[in-house]
Amino acid sequence: MDVNGASWLVIAIAIAAANLPFFNEKVLALVPARWSTEAKPLYVRLAEMIGLYFVVGAIGMALEGQIGTRFPQTWEFYAISACLFLVLGFPGFILRYLRRPRD
Repeated sequence: MDVNGASWLVIAIAIAAANLPFFNEKVLALVPARWSTEAKPLYVRLAEMIGLYFVVGAIGMALEGQIGTRFPQTWEFYAISACLFLVLGFPGFILRYLRRPRD
């Protein structure tokens, strides 16, 4: 896989992973939770986002390692990528919490 394809693959996985907690009521879309009668709490969704951020980061590092030498990253890279991950999850947040239900 070339650099361009790997970059788009990581971006697509990040978009899907950032919105995943907002589009289902199961933990990590696999495990049914105890609050099956109510909506999943926001703090659980944010915890899922943190975990998925690290999963997407590991996938990105693995792809970068397959392409060539991994570049060293500093704290600025991780701060910017975490903010970007939050921005990618914003559409799911809007659809879950700010959209009005139709009558």
